[in-house]
Amino acid sequence: MKLSKYLAAALLLISPATFAAPPGSAKDKDKDEVNRIENAGTVMEEILNVPDDIPQDLLDKARCVVVLPSVLKAAFVVGGSYGRGVLVCRTGEHYRGPWGAPAMYALEGGSIGLQIGGEATDFVILVMNDRGASSLLKSKVKLGADAAVAAGPKGRDAQADTDAYMRSEMLSYSRARGVFAGISLEGSTLRPDGDGNRKLYGRDASAAEIITESKFQAPEAAHKLISRLQKASPTLKS
Repeated sequence: MKLSKYLAAALLLISPATFAAPPGSAKDKDKDEVNRIENAGTVMEEILNVPDDIPQDLLDKARCVVVLPSVLKAAFVVGGSYGRGVLVCRTGEHYRGPWGAPAMYALEGGSIGLQIGGEATDFVILVMNDRGASSLLKSKVKLGADAAVAAGPKGRDAQADTDAYMRSEMLSYSRARGVFAGISLEGSTLRPDGDGNRKLYGRDASAAEIITESKFQAPEAAHKLISRLQKASPTLKS
């Protein structure tokens, strides 16, 4: 009995900090966002390492790039879930600066589930003009209605200056089982992932604020993605 009393008294004297979660555990809620960004960096690096994937002149004209790694068909069938990824844009006026901090984005609905089959699929979307970039930063965008989208051409000799591509605000690609190809995403929507951005940056932040304001610093997890884009296309050429 006395032993129990002594034990209880000893526990009261121990600082609550003793029972606090170890350093880093508080960031467990951010783990999904960090993994998402790291996976996006790996996807972009692998795709850009193949010259016959995205034509260089298209990448040089892109204001922003959306990368959605490992989207599964099941995510669009069960519970109305969606694919999640990141948007990275060039900084500065008219998107003429270096690539900046990422914003979390989600891809929803449409005919995606039918197109991607049963395996995990990576999506890459090039945002080709100021209007397309601005529309993405403001709100949810329905591809094909709010913004013109086309399946992107591939290969270094692709004719990227055709009318279809010149009119499109976005060009979309997919990669499944190592096969990279242009894909139509008409009918699906892209929207800012407010919850993901809040977890990543530790406070409420709109996609527009993250992309356009220099006070938002890219997290360490984004360094691979940003540096690979910067190496591949350091300057906007349109």
